[in-house]
Amino acid sequence: MGINERKEKEKEIRRNDIIEAAERIFFTKGYDHATMDDVAKEAEFSKRTVYVYFNSKEQIYFKIMTRGYKLLIGMLKDDLQREKACNAIEEIRQISLTLYRFSKDYPEYFKAIMEYENGELDFQKGIPDQSREECYALGEEILGHLTGTLEKGIAEGSIRSDLDVVKTALVLWACMIGVFNTAKKKENYIKNYHRTTPEELISAAFQLIVRSIQAENGGNHR
Repeated sequence: MGINERKEKEKEIRRNDIIEAAERIFFTKGYDHATMDDVAKEAEFSKRTVYVYFNSKEQIYFKIMTRGYKLLIGMLKDDLQREKACNAIEEIRQISLTLYRFSKDYPEYFKAIMEYENGELDFQKGIPDQSREECYALGEEILGHLTGTLEKGIAEGSIRSDLDVVKTALVLWACMIGVFNTAKKKENYIKNYHRTTPEELISAAFQLIVRSIQAENGGNHR
């Protein structure tokens, strides 16, 4: 390994050390209450060193969301390949189940993505275009799973042909993350006052979603 390669490897190690330290800080203190001083202390670097690699905590946060999106995309690909859904409706069901499992297995990444989805972080200063575009590209890849499944359903006759695929995919994504977020944040309320589990709430939501997009001759589904 040459000198330049060794230096680049050392930079990448430091960059990852900073991101992992930031994850611990953001996940425990919350993004709004965390500071670059906190990140530097946790990473055991000077604040100046942290700023060599990242120009703001917003940029670091985008890197953390990127990690979360990549985990989710990997889970989606694995689950869809393993389950081999028999039709588009079942494939949408599998996508929703995978997203729910992601929210349970990686709650902090899910929370980070939720805060991004519900806020205006991408319009703030201090976020390089490259970081923003990387995050957008991963989000579009996830949306692509939904649009592809909808197109498949229209072709096979299980999903209404009059739907706008992109708009429907955006609505499906918004509905899914909204229901999962409610199921997580209001779990005790839902259980105690409505005798309903998060899983039952999600199942009911899926049934409503299916009825809104399924073709009249779409057949039965679970």
